[in-house]
Amino acid sequence: MAAIWDEFEHDPRRAENSALRAGDRERDVIRRALGDAYADGRLDREEFDTRIDQVSTARTLGDLPDLVKDLVPVTATSTTAATRRDQAVNAYAKDRKDALWTFLSVSLLCWVIWVATSFGDGGFDPYFPWPLFPMLGTGINVGRMVFMRNEIIAQEVRSLEKKERKALERDARGELRPPE
Repeated sequence: MAAIWDEFEHDPRRAENSALRAGDRERDVIRRALGDAYADGRLDREEFDTRIDQVSTARTLGDLPDLVKDLVPVTATSTTAATRRDQAVNAYAKDRKDALWTFLSVSLLCWVIWVATSFGDGGFDPYFPWPLFPMLGTGINVGRMVFMRNEIIAQEVRSLEKKERKALERDARGELRPPE
């Protein structure tokens, strides 16, 4: 039931959103959470009716979390583990593509320079193929991206979790998050 916060366009737990006016859609989310709690036996009929009346009279988004704070985790993360993993996989795919592009572009540029400087008065006179060194350097990164895929994704997931924990701590202290 902690996923109810995902259903809000503007998270009512965040200080900068608390003064925004609540609409029918937001009230319906809270009504549904209260109905689930009543059906589970966590609210008696009188308390359920009282809270439903309060939902109907709630004017701002900031009025809504208090109505369910003992029923759903108010500070729960809105990002699921699967979502974090998807974000990490997408970041890995981008980094892998960037590493491959760097390898190919540096290699091509170096080989073009090598070929262009190998021409002299006597025609093509190749000397030591120095472009192999930049290829080796950029190729190591491509290899790392390919062979350490799972470790890189796991590290990115940990990084996302750490950022989310810090953001939740700032929210708990009432500080505003920087725009993402």
